[in-house]
Amino acid sequence: MQQAGATAVLIEENGSLLGAVAVRDELRPEAAQVVAQLRRDGYHVTMLTGDNTLTATALAREVGIDEVHADLRPEDKAALVAQLRTQRRTAMVGDGVNDAPALATADLGIAMGAMGTDVAIETADVALMGEDLRHLPQAFAHARRARRIMLQNVGLSLAIIIVLMPLALTGVLGLAAVVLVHEVAEVVVIANGVRAGRTRPLPQAITGTAAAVERPALATR
Repeated sequence: MQQAGATAVLIEENGSLLGAVAVRDELRPEAAQVVAQLRRDGYHVTMLTGDNTLTATALAREVGIDEVHADLRPEDKAALVAQLRTQRRTAMVGDGVNDAPALATADLGIAMGAMGTDVAIETADVALMGEDLRHLPQAFAHARRARRIMLQNVGLSLAIIIVLMPLALTGVLGLAAVVLVHEVAEVVVIANGVRAGRTRPLPQAITGTAAAVERPALATR
């Protein structure tokens, strides 16, 4: 059962074993796609879970995660996140009470808001309000794009000031011309900044069922 990704629960009555029941969560249909997208974007994905090693390894294999740390208590997750932070910047994604210490320890704590507990949402730096895991790589891509646009605006503003100051001081451009160029540049910067707020809607959700996997995982880069 454990090798198939399930947790075995033994049932007994008056000291006699009646049988065993296999318990497993249902994997989000988009989980494997999300892990693959994160890896394509250059992130290293690690699973942190309290499940036993056999179960965790089986589930991670199905979703495409190579590195698994199992049998972890909440403090173990936090300690492991702290250790990973010494190697690279680390984001922790979780939705349970047991994930709260690790969410607080990570450089960036991300809670899946719609399905997360209150303590996870309060502890995390970011809460993604939805059940679709594809919002995670979308949020990372949006943040990278917004940062590029911000750097473009800063560079453009500095370049214009550097060019305008000597022209104004030497009298090549009059005050009116300098003000006009400056105001036009501000419009360009604002228009460029508006692009940072644009997001593309996600494609239609994947349908169907798949195997189970515990959602808490790490994305490091």
